[in-house]
Amino acid sequence: MSSPEPGQGHGRRVLLVEDEEAVRMTLRYNLAAQGYVVSEASSGTAGLALARSRSPDLVVLDLMLPELSGEEVCRAIRQESDVPILMLTARGAESDKVTGLGLGADDYMTKPFGVKEFMARVAALLRRSERPPQAPPQGQLIRVGNFTADADSRRVMVDRQEVKMSPKEFSLLFFLLTHHGRVHSRDSLLRAVWGADFHGDSKTVAVHIRWIREKFEAFPSLPFRVNTVFGVGYRVDLAPGETLQP
Repeated sequence: MSSPEPGQGHGRRVLLVEDEEAVRMTLRYNLAAQGYVVSEASSGTAGLALARSRSPDLVVLDLMLPELSGEEVCRAIRQESDVPILMLTARGAESDKVTGLGLGADDYMTKPFGVKEFMARVAALLRRSERPPQAPPQGQLIRVGNFTADADSRRVMVDRQEVKMSPKEFSLLFFLLTHHGRVHSRDSLLRAVWGADFHGDSKTVAVHIRWIREKFEAFPSLPFRVNTVFGVGYRVDLAPGETLQP
């Protein structure tokens, strides 16, 4: 294997979670040669622990892992962070791709793949992540009934209990609430929340909507609903008599 030319990693942190040692060594070698700082794990449990402790700029995640599957690791990471995730798998079925992207992965590669293509995908994901995130304007506070969402602290409270949300979940919910009563397609929500340069699957919107709903299941008195308008998109409807308070 010839040595790759020096690249433009500039110390960006890449977490490589892959149980096949030969694949892991090859990818680690090429990433390091391009200037990336590589952490690696051979199990899902170790990979998730490193994702939480090292705060990587990119996660390369195999789907088939011991202890915790790549699907479980991806789901856990995406609940806590918007770090780009490139999923790897030996399975090439379309359903597997849909599953990976639906869990929140940003890109997907099926083994075997070329190192040049892999490095190009890594660079593309990191370029997109460097762009300013789509976020609610600072100083905005939403109050409706027993619910508050503070754009400065990015905290959500219901009945004085904090509801933990990932950055994308917060931004998506905040956008829907500030535009309540209107139907928004998946594509329009991708542009508004993920940004015009996001090229991932639009199914990630549906996944984040599902996670938001799950987090509010414990609050039957929530003063709004996130509704699906079949064939069109999503809409937040306030409960009868409720209004957004200044």
